[in-house]
Amino acid sequence: MEIDQIEAFLAIVTYGGFHKAAEALHVSQPAISGRMRALEESLGAELFTRGRARPELSAAGKALRPHAEELLRTVAMARQSIHELQPQTAGALRIAASLSVCTYLMPEVMEKYRAANPGVMVHLRSGNSMQVLKMVLEGEAEIGIARSLNHPEVETMTLRDDPLMLVGHPALRAASKRQVSLEEVESWPLIFYDRGSSDWTLSQGLFRRAGLIPNVVLEVETIEAAKRMVERKLGFSFLPQIALTHELQKRKLVSIEITDAEPIRRHLDVVHPRKRPLNKEALDLFGILRSATDEASRGPATAPRRRAESRD
Repeated sequence: MEIDQIEAFLAIVTYGGFHKAAEALHVSQPAISGRMRALEESLGAELFTRGRARPELSAAGKALRPHAEELLRTVAMARQSIHELQPQTAGALRIAASLSVCTYLMPEVMEKYRAANPGVMVHLRSGNSMQVLKMVLEGEAEIGIARSLNHPEVETMTLRDDPLMLVGHPALRAASKRQVSLEEVESWPLIFYDRGSSDWTLSQGLFRRAGLIPNVVLEVETIEAAKRMVERKLGFSFLPQIALTHELQKRKLVSIEITDAEPIRRHLDVVHPRKRPLNKEALDLFGILRSATDEASRGPATAPRRRAESRD
């Protein structure tokens, strides 16, 4: 079993045929067919059912697929490890972060990091909190940055609080109150985002626990889309503080306190594996993250604190 055979097998699965797989790998179709024959002979089983317009995986092919994908991931990581040892580069840093962190925090962080570490190759991948944690656990990232990341195999450090804040456009009459009851907010036009996410669940939960039904006028997919809708005076929304720094400072939006409901508090966390020491590149990033999150916080800056496992 050879790497190019595994690559050909997965290319056929991904692109739906031998011809398209050959184009993707920049080889001839007979070369792809030859690799498949050799792979099937080495395994003693057919991997595709023949005679159809689109090749379908056989039972053996379905059994092989997850192992083939894992083999290529391992090969990629091995190549990356060797690349990091080469003298022409200062190293490499793999980061996994939530989409909101990538959008609202990492551009500033990367600007400072690249200025201080110009020779470091940075790989930044995004995902939801569980995907970020998975990437860290599986070695695809040295560190992860998201909300409420806890697992026995990772060390969790809290950078800052990142509460959900009810915000609206200052030109709207309701926004001039600045302090309201949850029952008042129930009738306001509300904009929610990312149905099923922790943000959606937490903000909806405020009303559910009080026996209220929010007046939802618009649902969108992302935080940024919801913020743009609020800026157009289409309604009010519960948005993370990290996404509102500039808008609140410039009074493009205003925050409104709900006096009879608990604040929706969340933590912005950074994690790394307990059993895998951080390299110099990751340690440098920690310092810049602390500085950036302290500056972004509206309250007094505090150093990150080590946290026990969350009970949330």
